[in-house]
Amino acid sequence: MIINFIRHGKTAGNTEKRFIGRTDEPLCDIGKDELKRIAYPECDIVAASPMKRCLQTAQIIYPTKKPMIYDELRECDFGIFDGRCHAELDGDPVYMKWISNNGMTAPPEGEDVDGFRGRCVTGFLRAVRENANCTVMSFVVHGGTIMSVLEKLAFPKREFYEYMTENGHGYVTEYDGEKLRILGKI
Repeated sequence: MIINFIRHGKTAGNTEKRFIGRTDEPLCDIGKDELKRIAYPECDIVAASPMKRCLQTAQIIYPTKKPMIYDELRECDFGIFDGRCHAELDGDPVYMKWISNNGMTAPPEGEDVDGFRGRCVTGFLRAVRENANCTVMSFVVHGGTIMSVLEKLAFPKREFYEYMTENGHGYVTEYDGEKLRILGKI
């Protein structure tokens, strides 16, 4: 099966480099315009996070397809840091400790990193299993979701942050039922 991973278009928070996890922000005008200038691969089925930014992105890219929504594909909950940016948090001892750990621990009142990554992989595998007859699937999700799935299933193995992708972009992969092989970028 060919699987496309597409990160949602830009939101106002993305343009301001904010941690946008549980915040259900819509796309900004710049994000909508950028999506319209990118050539996206066709697909049979669209799977998406339930967040506005993903659903709006799916509507722009695949206007004739109704996305299948998978709650497990949501972005990480950044807890007390959600909606805030580095400039606002710089110097806060709790934030500095979290950032010095490369975000590999749960932010205060936020989601556990291993739980988040496991949730994303579980959602991906469920979506693929439920659509096993399909030839090409597109996942319109979050950067953290893409990085989580690829870190766990892509071959050859790479680290989480090596799969970071810009808004509106992503990866074309082939899934053999166990591993994802990256064929190219979007």
